[in-house]
Amino acid sequence: MKLHILLNGISCQKPNENPEITDIVYDSRKATAGTLFTALRGAYADGHDFIQKAYDNGCRVFATEQDVQLPTDAIVLQFPDTRAALAQLSCNFFNHPADEMAVVGITGTKGKTTVTNMLRSVFDGCAIKSGVIGTIGAFWGDRYEKTVNTTPESYEIQRLLRTMADDGCKAVFIEISSLGLKQHRSDGILFDTAVFTNLSPDHIGGTEHESFEEYAYWKKQLFKQCRRAVLNADDAFCAQFKEELTCPVTTFSMEHKNADFTADDLRFVRDEKLGMAFTLTHNGISDTCKVGMPGVFSVYNALTAAAVAHGLQIDKQTVFKALENACVKGRMEPVAVPGNYDVLIDYAHNGVSFKSVIETVKAYAPTRLIALYGCVGGRAQVRRKEMAMISGSLCDLSIISTDDPQYEDPAEIAKEVASYVAQIGGKYEIIIDRAEAIRHALDTARDGDIILLLGKGHEEYMKVCGETVPFSERAVIEEYFNRK
Repeated sequence: MKLHILLNGISCQKPNENPEITDIVYDSRKATAGTLFTALRGAYADGHDFIQKAYDNGCRVFATEQDVQLPTDAIVLQFPDTRAALAQLSCNFFNHPADEMAVVGITGTKGKTTVTNMLRSVFDGCAIKSGVIGTIGAFWGDRYEKTVNTTPESYEIQRLLRTMADDGCKAVFIEISSLGLKQHRSDGILFDTAVFTNLSPDHIGGTEHESFEEYAYWKKQLFKQCRRAVLNADDAFCAQFKEELTCPVTTFSMEHKNADFTADDLRFVRDEKLGMAFTLTHNGISDTCKVGMPGVFSVYNALTAAAVAHGLQIDKQTVFKALENACVKGRMEPVAVPGNYDVLIDYAHNGVSFKSVIETVKAYAPTRLIALYGCVGGRAQVRRKEMAMISGSLCDLSIISTDDPQYEDPAEIAKEVASYVAQIGGKYEIIIDRAEAIRHALDTARDGDIILLLGKGHEEYMKVCGETVPFSERAVIEEYFNRK
């Protein structure tokens, strides 16, 4: 693509030269002749420091935020914010693929991954090809790509959207994080629907957000680039989001009968797997629904998916069928076992998520509730204490094992966690080898038990001393029963 075409609609001074641009890069190691190198400022590195390296690799076109010293054959395009520029350049380079599909952006503290995957199941149910971009990767058809962030860099989003559009996708569901919005990763996309699930303190401090107010501010920015909004009327921040909107709004609720989609008469179901039954009402018509995932928050996620799908003209019976069969990898994911007990895999890895997951499954009155988990190395000790106190007080047994120890001794981490469980009189066992710990939990399972494998979720690896070591909880369970 010629440089002048790439710069269409972008506010900057066009150079006299008009070279062919073969790709846009922001990693100097990928910069070669024909590429445009965009210097991004990150939390730990500044792309401007690598401009000379990109030039030495053959690159001659650069997007920067400051004056740089390069030979006269270099073309330097200066922008106030190169992340915003990268988004605009990427939209042009991939020819605005979002315009060819219905694109749904979902933001909120919790629920993004589950809702995106529920919506994909709904579209699969009516044979409409769709894709997902989010925490556990990018999925469309039978294809999968790993993603680095919940919301990838703008270039990666546009590349994935172009590939999905070319592969016949008619809709894409994207998890939109607050940091993704702050860093302009979803700029240039006019979302068919923007969704707000909920808001609670998270990602505050360090290199992310300075305050909760800033966190909330960036969440709201998504709704400045959508045709329609779907909002959780039960969240305290819904009114703040709604008052700034000029587009049509659809609300969902369990507390406000005047919301567009409501759920009541909730029932905890434990048959083939843990789930929820409820009555969904829309436009005065009520239907009995089931969602194949446990807990009240699963009903909220189901309401969200139903409201979005309705706006996209999907038949409600298709929606109901998809919700009943809903399953999201690593999010309260049931694992089939031959015994009369339940095993769930979940990504919960801090005190808040531990409490939510454990209290959810306690509502199903298990014979025993067993939590198997470890604590990540190199993280704050307060997180370990919170997790231990919650499992020790709410579970019948805590099996303390390993989870991404990195450079710490996993035995020392487990010993520390056990001391917190012991402080409140909780029952625990320490089994450092996580595979052995899982096998032990299965060996000792009783009828009616619920075993929670917490922390790894969708991940199929362990981080040890800077290395990524393959590890799959599902494979451990499958191998266990194959040997029986």
